[in-house]
Amino acid sequence: MTAIRLSALEIDTAILEEAADWLVLLHSGEVTDQDRADLAGWRARSAAHEAAWQRAQSVLETFQQVPSGLGRDALSRLPSPGRRELLGLLMLALPAAWLTARYAPWQQWTADLRTASGEQKAVTLVDGTRVVLNTATAVDVSYTSTERRLTLIAGEIFITTAQDAQAVPRPLVVSTDHGTLQPLGTAFNVRSLDATTRLAVLEGAVEVRPLRSIHATVVRAGEQLVFTADTFEPAQPIDANVTLWERGMLLARDMTLGELIAELNRYHRGVLRCDPAVAGLRVSGSFSLTDIPASLALLENTLPLRIGRTTSYWITIQGR
Repeated sequence: MTAIRLSALEIDTAILEEAADWLVLLHSGEVTDQDRADLAGWRARSAAHEAAWQRAQSVLETFQQVPSGLGRDALSRLPSPGRRELLGLLMLALPAAWLTARYAPWQQWTADLRTASGEQKAVTLVDGTRVVLNTATAVDVSYTSTERRLTLIAGEIFITTAQDAQAVPRPLVVSTDHGTLQPLGTAFNVRSLDATTRLAVLEGAVEVRPLRSIHATVVRAGEQLVFTADTFEPAQPIDANVTLWERGMLLARDMTLGELIAELNRYHRGVLRCDPAVAGLRVSGSFSLTDIPASLALLENTLPLRIGRTTSYWITIQGR
C-alpha cells in the first residue's frame, strides 16, 4: 500500500483519537475477528484514516524507547481514563523523551495492585487490611518497620483497616497526588481525580493533610470531603453512590446525561461518548456498572435517545 504522507497536524483530532483507541484494542489481548474487520473498514474510509493508522503504528516504536520491560505489552495495560489522552499526544509526534517525562504513566503499569477498565478486585494485605480496587485503579503497597503506606496512583479504592499485629503498631497512611490520609480504625473510600482527591468515611475517622498545607482536618463517619494539594473543602454528608460501585451499581439523582455517560465510560472497554446536543438532559435511576449495554438500553427506552454504534468498539449516545 502506498504510504499516506499527511502529517499528524493535518489529520482531524477525532480521527487521531480513534486511531489511538484502535491501537489499544489491537494490543489488548481481547481483539476479535470482527474487531479486525471493523478496523480494516475504518482505515478504508479515507486517506486521513489510513494516515492516522500509520501514525498510530509509529507509537509502537516510541514505546520501544520506554523503560525496560514495558514496551509493546504496556499498551494492553493502559488504564482508562488517561490512555486516550496519552496516545493522542504520541500521535501528534511530540518528542518521545518529553512524553516519557511528562505524560507516560509508568507507575500505573508497574503498580503493585491494579485493575483494567471495567475490572474490580478485592485484596487482603498481610496485616489483614482489605482493599477493594475499582475500575482502572493502580496502587503501590509499601510496608516498613515504621509505617504501612498505600499510594493511590490512579482510580478509586475502598479500604477496611485492620489493627497492626506488631508490638509497636505502625500507622496506616494512604497517599495521593494531593496529600495524605491517616485512618483512625475505619472503613473509607478514596478516589483520585486530576485536580482533587475525594474521601468518604463510613466508619471511624480519617485525618486529611493536603500536600502543601500545614493544616489538617478530621473527617468522621457519615462525612465526605474533597481536597487539593493546597486546601480542603468543608465536609459534607456522605453520598449514597460512594459504596454502590462495589456492588456494581450507580445511582443517578437528577444527573446530567453527560455526567452519567462519563461515569459509565470508566467501566466500558472501548469508547463511550455523549453527543453534546443531549449532554444536558437530566437523568435519574439505577444503572448497572457491570452490564453497560443494559444501562444504555435503559437510557434508550426511557429517554429520547438513540445508541449509535459506529463499530463494536465505539458507542455514541445521540438524540432521536
